[in-house]
Amino acid sequence: MEKRFMKGNEAIAESAIRAGCRFFAGYPITPQNEIPEYMSRKMTEAGGVFVQGESEIASAYMVFGGASMGTRCMTSSSGLGICLKTEALSYMAGARLPAVVVNVSRGGPGLGTIQPSQQDYNLITNGPGCGGFSCMVYAPSTVQESVDLTCKAFDMAERDRNPVIVLTDGCLGAMMESVELPMPQTPGENLEWSLAKSDRQARIIKSFHLDPMDQEQFNENMADLYKSWDDNDVAVELYQMQDAEYVITAYGICGRIAKAAVEELRLGGVKAGLLRPITLVPFPRKQLAELNPQKVKKVLSVEMSIPGQMFIDVREALSAEIPLEFLGRSGGVVVEEEEIVSAVYKMKG
Repeated sequence: MEKRFMKGNEAIAESAIRAGCRFFAGYPITPQNEIPEYMSRKMTEAGGVFVQGESEIASAYMVFGGASMGTRCMTSSSGLGICLKTEALSYMAGARLPAVVVNVSRGGPGLGTIQPSQQDYNLITNGPGCGGFSCMVYAPSTVQESVDLTCKAFDMAERDRNPVIVLTDGCLGAMMESVELPMPQTPGENLEWSLAKSDRQARIIKSFHLDPMDQEQFNENMADLYKSWDDNDVAVELYQMQDAEYVITAYGICGRIAKAAVEELRLGGVKAGLLRPITLVPFPRKQLAELNPQKVKKVLSVEMSIPGQMFIDVREALSAEIPLEFLGRSGGVVVEEEEIVSAVYKMKG
């Protein structure tokens, strides 16, 4: 392990290289520009390739091409650029190609602001593109988690032959913290499905099925994959939940702020706890459904989005016997610890 003091975006880029990423294609957009800037300096040193495409669309299809050769590939953008990449994402899912996509989200809709936000939740978690596919989604709350989850994203993408998304935001992207970086991995070679496999046998990578029965079988296979995520890959932090009467749900930077709010509430004698999704897909529905109405008096869902987006998933998973309230900020306004504390005291009455 190597310890460094790094900005969130640069830590993501460095951890991707250490995870074996050898092809990056992207296009500039705030607040993720440090990722391609870092890649442009470091990827060649690692024996890889950096390309600044002529557009978000072009760069996403370059990743499609690199992934088809079995290369660990990544692209990054913010919400506006991710929207343009969604066609290629759907193609990658349809062709069973692994890739990592990083969304450093900002306020919207439209051009919105360049400030941090969580308004891309629906876009990312509901399948970013046509055809009803899904991607595993990781939501780090610290720079260290940005490192760890980026590395894991490459492993999961290759395991499932499916794109994986790391959803962060402009706040975490610009934040600097001390991190422990993993040892560099050697990129895998000659993956069985890869067009670059050295045995020279013919291989076809496609997302087009003329026979509707073939397409239906593909979709059934993918449904089985998504179910396996629910069964095996849910990641969630349960903080001070052992006796919690007031539970806060939040992800990403909001989860980090909510954790500090829980500590302050505990000092004030309030039995507060935090349920923080680390995977947004698969979502921790079971953990929410298992909250005991005899113990938990109320739940507060916190996010930097108005109207609430994760709030809907929380509401669907939570027992109807437990009252649910919402605290949101939007358009680039970062929620504050004091706001969360105040909202819990108001719930408490």
